[in-house]
Amino acid sequence: MSGYAAGIMAQLLVNIVIAYSVFLPAAAGLLNLGAAGFVLIGAYAAGALTAKLGAPLLVAVGAGGLAAGAIAFLVAFPILRTRGVYMVLATFAFAEVVGGILLNIPALGGAAGLTVTAYAGLPMVAGVTAAVVLFVAWLLATRLGLAMRAVHDDENVALLFGANLRLVQVAAFTIGGALGGIGGALLVHQFNFIDVQSTGVVFSIFVLLYVLMGGTQTAWGPIAGALFFTLVPEFLRRISEVAPALRFLESSRYIVFGVAVVLVMMWRPEGLITRTLISFRRKNA
Repeated sequence: MSGYAAGIMAQLLVNIVIAYSVFLPAAAGLLNLGAAGFVLIGAYAAGALTAKLGAPLLVAVGAGGLAAGAIAFLVAFPILRTRGVYMVLATFAFAEVVGGILLNIPALGGAAGLTVTAYAGLPMVAGVTAAVVLFVAWLLATRLGLAMRAVHDDENVALLFGANLRLVQVAAFTIGGALGGIGGALLVHQFNFIDVQSTGVVFSIFVLLYVLMGGTQTAWGPIAGALFFTLVPEFLRRISEVAPALRFLESSRYIVFGVAVVLVMMWRPEGLITRTLISFRRKNA
């Protein structure tokens, strides 16, 4: 595999992990625009452990996830008091606060960003991603996962059937934050650098789109969304090398990409992967 292909594959795998950090809250009916905050917490915590203390990489990745999960648990209680657009604004504000704090810590690079020497490599990133996918698939099959789906579909009905609304949403938000931290830890150690400027509001919007595009009904939705958002822009960027007649797509790839997103959301408002689609495939397998 070429270096370019390996880089794209690693980015895709990291994007899948980070997508699950937004998917779990979304599966419980929560829209989270603060993915960048948890990614930064995990990246800087793990990067500090390897760069400053010489910690083993796997330990640092786990610690990054724990740090982000702990912060997610603490901020879940005030954030979950909000609803709708106010929750989106609250999570967005959280990510901005995290970025502002990290910008003012010179020991972690400040505005220049954090550079690390420990390198994760594609096999490790693939292994962690596979573990995350299997964990999320298992989680959705547990009582907590079923309660998350029930809360997502109808909070009032879920309450009538005995679901603890606050507990379910706090758990989903906390586990999602931890997965975001793991994704951030992989990101900084795969590319050996991270900074606040490149991990801001646009980053969070794209991660949210991974989930909304792929779908929040099954564990496979974020994978489909991450595939679309990671590979389609690269395809449009390189298509002129294969077909010179389509060279105009290279300069207008963001327009084409945006139109494609709108069309998919018009035709599949529930996302590319839905429970109905999975059931249909199983019946016709």
